Amino acid sequence: MLARRMAARSRMLAALAVLGAAAAAISACGTQEVSVSPSDPPAIKSGADIFAARCGGCHTFSQAGTQGGATKIKDRERVDGPSFDARKETVPQVLYAIRNGGFSGAIMPENIVTGRMARAVAEFLAKYSGRKAAK
Repeated sequence: MLARRMAARSRMLAALAVLGAAAAAISACGTQEVSVSPSDPPAIKSGADIFAARCGGCHTFSQAGTQGGATKIKDRERVDGPSFDARKETVPQVLYAIRNGGFSGAIMPENIVTGRMARAVAEFLAKYSGRKAAK
């Protein structure tokens, strides 16, 4: 009797381990990471990480591994910001948007990052944004 319980318990633990491994594998599917050139200065990498953490919920940008904006009008939500895959930005444009809550001032919080962090995000966007824009 004791041997049966131990065998059943072993099978149960093995099954739970398999389910746990499967859940971990499935949750990792489709994840993206920050992708910058290894030769970039540390500020660009830092800007990418900050963008992913602070801006990625509302903006899509493959270089930062974020999918926050809508790709179809029917899927769009009020908080969806522009996709920086398709929109080219300059450092002054990004700094203006950060300071003023975007260009329309409707949803984006003002000064979501400031100082060196804002500059790092601006330099990252200026370098990598617009790579999938129509020519």
